[in-house]
Amino acid sequence: MGVLAGLRAAIIDLDGTMLDTIPDFHVAINSMRAELDLAPISQQQIALMVGKGSENLIRAVLALDLDAAAVEARFATAMEAYQRHYLRINGQFSSLYPEVLEGLAALRQQGLRLACVTNKPIAFTTPLLKLKGLDGFFEVVYGGDSLARKKPDPLPLLTVCADFALAPAQVVAIGDSSNDAQAARAAGCPVLTVPYGYNHGEAIHSIDSDGIVTTLLTAATLIRSQS
Repeated sequence: MGVLAGLRAAIIDLDGTMLDTIPDFHVAINSMRAELDLAPISQQQIALMVGKGSENLIRAVLALDLDAAAVEARFATAMEAYQRHYLRINGQFSSLYPEVLEGLAALRQQGLRLACVTNKPIAFTTPLLKLKGLDGFFEVVYGGDSLARKKPDPLPLLTVCADFALAPAQVVAIGDSSNDAQAARAAGCPVLTVPYGYNHGEAIHSIDSDGIVTTLLTAATLIRSQS
């Protein structure tokens, strides 16, 4: 039997896996940069920076223009502005990837329990899931600031396993980046990756995963075939 046999639950990433949120980041970050008298940056630049949490993102954005000392000096002001703008536009410019709703429905129909684990702050995550009609699929949702450590640390995935009273081998992680794969490997969970998200500018084939699935519906079909 393969590593996908006997699965009872799935942990699914948000940005780059279920939703294309780069346009949201683009608006919020450039609104923040305007307040700091910095020039706008492109969606392509932002796509290389997302996925490791808001603190990392804002430091990386500031480091395009500022040295390390100046980044730290302006970090608190930039973070406040970014969060204010993101909450204002959260979800207005983002869109569901193909077959996300169908894939989530199929996973549920196959009897899998679902959790969403993202490095996005929970204050951004909860309203975004609701706005896009995703909130009803998930029993558990953890943001990047919900627990003491975020992905690629295994803690969020292990916490879900404990919540569901399941062994990690029974819980598959599905994501778009090395963060998801590293967290899953460290937790002992199998992991599937989608090829269309934001993997820090690295090739999806460089990720140590148990398979690449073109959509979440493809993931559901693969899991069913190996159950």
